[in-house]
Amino acid sequence: MSLIYLDFNRTTPMAPSVIESMQAFWSTHFMLPSQSHVHASAVSEAIETARENVSMLLGCDPFEVVFTSGGTEANNLGVLGAAMICHAGSDPRDHAPGFPCSSHVPPPHALVSEVEDESVIAAAKHLQLLGWRVDWVPCDSQGVVSVEAFASRFEPTTRLACLQLANPVVGTIQPIRELADRSHSRGIRIHCDATAAVGRVPVDVRELRVDTLSVSAHRFYGPKGSGALFVRRGLDMNPISFGESREMGLRAGSENVPGIVGLGAAAAMTARCVDEAQATLQELCERLVEGLRATLDSRIEVLAEHVARLPNTVAIELATEAKRIQRTARQIVVAAAQSKSPPDEITRVLRAIGKSEQQIGCTLRFSVGWTTSREQIDRAVDLVADACEYASRA
Repeated sequence: MSLIYLDFNRTTPMAPSVIESMQAFWSTHFMLPSQSHVHASAVSEAIETARENVSMLLGCDPFEVVFTSGGTEANNLGVLGAAMICHAGSDPRDHAPGFPCSSHVPPPHALVSEVEDESVIAAAKHLQLLGWRVDWVPCDSQGVVSVEAFASRFEPTTRLACLQLANPVVGTIQPIRELADRSHSRGIRIHCDATAAVGRVPVDVRELRVDTLSVSAHRFYGPKGSGALFVRRGLDMNPISFGESREMGLRAGSENVPGIVGLGAAAAMTARCVDEAQATLQELCERLVEGLRATLDSRIEVLAEHVARLPNTVAIELATEAKRIQRTARQIVVAAAQSKSPPDEITRVLRAIGKSEQQIGCTLRFSVGWTTSREQIDRAVDLVADACEYASRA
């Protein structure tokens, strides 16, 4: 049974060109770039080429790219690396090294949206353990986090705001640039998780005006376990891991050379293709929605339908329990909420936009990729429709 893979927001297969770019660095060029002999120079050059490729994808300078083990580490470094500078003194803009913060001054304050990735939320909760106050900013029924909602919570001690570029569950694209402008006018840093957006839409850090921004290679046809953090030039950051210093002093440990090379190859490919791919992905999602509406009449609701969304992502609430559809239409790989505690990302986000537990249980998240075909979309429509019909008769 051939699978129809419609869960590209969770992970994507590596592109053949990416796999090919990595091969020599498993065997021939296995040295560490810091070694002082001629054979290590090829490794060092490959890393810097990858850094240049990622910088071109993000619209920044190469020295603003810090390689990480993936999106989770990038988000942790973006949140905690800024927070590892404790603010002290009468002026909260003054700071001195040291952690946790002094009890003689008000604790620093952070704002984090409720629909962030778990890696951002967990890092923010760790800030609370270290003495920070954290406010969780809600979204509306379309998944949009209001800039005004953020701005209304700014305080003299607010030092950090975290807002994702796009939500991987309902696809909502957030007003990052507006929040960055409002934050910077108050001297507040802004961290942006862009892992769900890169490869789906163009991402330019200069246009977004963020301070830090995270990417994950496996979201755009690169290897798992490889990612990067954009760190704006001149930004004060401290490492969150310790040992032999790498990556401009912000990361310890030996470089994952094959992963970095693969990330660079995926970034170069994405920079060339993202504009064309965006239109194709949009057309495929529209075909899916139109097909389901034609087949199931009014028995579906497209979530976040009336706001800007990722072109490859659509969350659909059906009249049938999602688990029953997954069990019946087993040829389709598609995402649904998992019944567990703590709640998974899909459950958290759907609760945040006001969905009931019953509605959450009837929601499927489809995300198409560069290799998805129209034929696969049409077949998926038929399989979902058949599963719904079967469930209605059971």
